[in-house]
Amino acid sequence: MPEKKTIAKAREDKRRGKAPSTQAGEFVHEEIEHIREGKHGARSAKQAIAIGLSKARRAGVKIGAGKSASTATKKKAASDTRAARKRSSGTAAKKSTTRSRATKTALKKEGHAAASKRALSAQARKSAAKRPAASRSAAAKKAAHTKGAAGRSAAAKKAARTRAKKAS
Repeated sequence: MPEKKTIAKAREDKRRGKAPSTQAGEFVHEEIEHIREGKHGARSAKQAIAIGLSKARRAGVKIGAGKSASTATKKKAASDTRAARKRSSGTAAKKSTTRSRATKTALKKEGHAAASKRALSAQARKSAAKRPAASRSAAAKKAAHTKGAAGRSAAAKKAARTRAKKAS
C-alpha cells in the first residue's frame, strides 16, 4: 500500500496537468526510498521501477504498459488497472494475507544495490537509448512547458553553469 504522502503528491501532479508518467514517478521514488531504507530489496533497478509502476496503477494513475512491453507485462498492467477500478467502486476483494506476506518475505531477501545511483543511472541511460531522438526532444519540450517560469529560469541557470564547467 502506498503512503498517503505519495498519493497526495501524485494527485498534486495530476492537478498541475503533469503527465501520468510524472504522477507514477512519485510511486517509483517511494519504492526506491523503501529499498534504500532497507524495508525490502530488489533484484534490479528495473524491478524496483516495475513495483512502483504497479502501485501507481493500483492507486488509479492512468498509465498503461509500454508499446514494446512483453505479453506478461501487459497482462499485469491490465490487472492492476482493473484492481484500481474495483477499489474505487468499493467491490475490491480482501487482499490475501498469505500472498502479501510471501511477497514481502521474498523481497526482503533481495539486495539493496538496485536503488544505488549507479544502478538507476545505468537503467535510465539504457531506457533512453531505446527511444528515438525526436521522442526525447518532445518529452523535454513538454517538461519545459509544464515547469513554469521560475522552474525554467532555474533550469537555464543550471544549464549555463554546466556549460561553463565543461568549457573550463
